[in-house]
Amino acid sequence: MNKFLAIGIFALVVALGAFVFVAEPFSYMGTDATTCNNCHVMDAAYENWFHAPHEKVTECVDCHLPHDNLVNYWFEKGKTGMHDVVYFSAGLTPNLIRAKPEAQAIIQGNCIRCHKDTVESIVMGAQPFERHCWDCHRSVAHGQRGISLDSYQDSVIYPVK
Repeated sequence: MNKFLAIGIFALVVALGAFVFVAEPFSYMGTDATTCNNCHVMDAAYENWFHAPHEKVTECVDCHLPHDNLVNYWFEKGKTGMHDVVYFSAGLTPNLIRAKPEAQAIIQGNCIRCHKDTVESIVMGAQPFERHCWDCHRSVAHGQRGISLDSYQDSVIYPVK
């Protein structure tokens, strides 16, 4: 074997070993909410969740990942995780973090899935069902401001009461 190839393979093994040791990538395969809080931009979201009623019965994945089947769950977990790694590592994280429409659909579906007995009369009622649960229940999971790195209230999206 070529000496340079052997050195390259050795360096790759050492680098991957260091990555596994430092980044603990296998922890991201679990559901522990403290893992989601590894990035500082999630501090406020984690703190608000930790002090809210949902902390007793949910983890981040319960709301933010689909639960219709394992393939969708793991696909979305990988896709979302890689998006977060790229954005956080490259410094592309916006000050006002907002769920994309696809993520909003997943979250809304999970609200209804977990609270189906409570919301059955709402979703089956005569009123139009065009709003998200968090339009009224703003502070349930992440507090009044949602997820934000800014020190101000985003009053356009979250009206001050």
